[in-house]
Amino acid sequence: MKIFPTQSIKELDAYTIENEPIASIDLMERASQALTKAIMKRWEAETPITVFAGPGNNGGDALAVSRLLAEKGYQVSVYLFNTKGELSPDCEANKERLADVKNVDFHEVTSQFVPPVLTVDHVVIDGLFGSGLNKPLSGGFAAVVKYINASSAQIVAIDVPSGLMGEENTFNIKANIVRADVTLSLQLPKLAFLFAENQEFVGEWELLDIGLSEDAIEEMATDYSLLEAEDMQDLLKPRNKFAHKGDFGRALLIAGSQGMAGASVLAAKACLRSGVGLLTMHVPYCNNMIVQTSVPEAMTELDPSDTCFACPTDTDDYQAVGIGPGLGKAEETEGAVLEQIDSCLSPMVVDADALNVLAGHRSYIGRLPKGSILTPHPKELERLVGKCQDSYERLTKARELARTSGTYIILKGAYSVVITPQGKCYFNTTGNPGMATGGSGDVLTGVVLALLAQGYASEDAACLAMYVHGLAGDIACKKYGTIGMTAGDIVTCLPLAWRMMEE
Repeated sequence: MKIFPTQSIKELDAYTIENEPIASIDLMERASQALTKAIMKRWEAETPITVFAGPGNNGGDALAVSRLLAEKGYQVSVYLFNTKGELSPDCEANKERLADVKNVDFHEVTSQFVPPVLTVDHVVIDGLFGSGLNKPLSGGFAAVVKYINASSAQIVAIDVPSGLMGEENTFNIKANIVRADVTLSLQLPKLAFLFAENQEFVGEWELLDIGLSEDAIEEMATDYSLLEAEDMQDLLKPRNKFAHKGDFGRALLIAGSQGMAGASVLAAKACLRSGVGLLTMHVPYCNNMIVQTSVPEAMTELDPSDTCFACPTDTDDYQAVGIGPGLGKAEETEGAVLEQIDSCLSPMVVDADALNVLAGHRSYIGRLPKGSILTPHPKELERLVGKCQDSYERLTKARELARTSGTYIILKGAYSVVITPQGKCYFNTTGNPGMATGGSGDVLTGVVLALLAQGYASEDAACLAMYVHGLAGDIACKKYGTIGMTAGDIVTCLPLAWRMMEE
């Protein structure tokens, strides 16, 4: 599913109006019917509804919804803010249509606003401003937003919470943004919905199909997408009946140190559960017994050091190399990681402590083999690119890093995102808060490593691994709950996740 900037959404609207063809007011009516249906699913007709409508098309949607709800027997109060005496044509048309409907308490605010009483029983429909907003709210509208937020009513935003901009909100004024419980987004999500700091404004978001042109959506370019199951299933490579282990790649995992053998075990098990042909683990001597016992399916290669990764190894026989889980911060490890990067020709999956080494030697990021994948969480990314004020800036800097270094980045979070050197961003739709636990990232490293070793292109490997990792987490969550699940549970659920992908 594509995610378009707000300007592109306007173009989609215009294309649909011209080519369906459909009148603008009729497209608004179609959107309003979808909005009304979604609201009626959530709240009964006994629920008192208070609607705040702005002078633009978002206000037009709100007025149309008010009319449709009233016709269904809902008690609706409407406040149309027309302080400049100028409404959009479709907003004006819906104002006229609303005048013919009985049982609507209608107020047109031209100067003084007398706020209504809002209780815990009320539902507020926010139709003040839509996605076309390009500057923070101020003055009277900011005051209205603050009044809405201060109430105990449930708040439903039409398309986007008023005051929130569709993409960047770095310099927005948080106090002047509606804090919605539910956001009913028209046709497609907004990029801003996927950023952690905006959750308090967006709340739960639901997509409503309003019939925008599928041809236009298909043809219009964008750098942002949401991954869907069908897209991921199409990436899977079928296995030949006469296949053997040599067909599915040799992977090398450089991981573990004294006291952190667990990270290497989790990554290794995830790799083996994701279809790799052969896996070799490069570990210090102190972890040998643990690894041999915990992961008998893997071969081991011992580092000369008893306690840490201290000596780079030959990688010529491997299709992919994973490095980082549980490596630790020993001085000799830092040098070994840098030497390993310089000597390796196969694509690398770089995680955890290996990322921290790169943070201190940023020039080495550009030396990584072609097709390499970095898997940072937000703090690890900031060590690479500098402090970021918010998720939008973090994404912008990550895209620049991917472009300049030629690497692929999986930036982990509630909506993890794969960023390509070409600037494409693929956001994940699987996963849950139960995965916010130690070792979850090590599991992801193992899955990515397995797919790279099997010959998947780096972009496909990153997207597929991210999706399946989240899917396994969702399966684990159903079984164990968000509080009780561990990273090991994600590994345990990987086979079922892969089976679901194959079906």
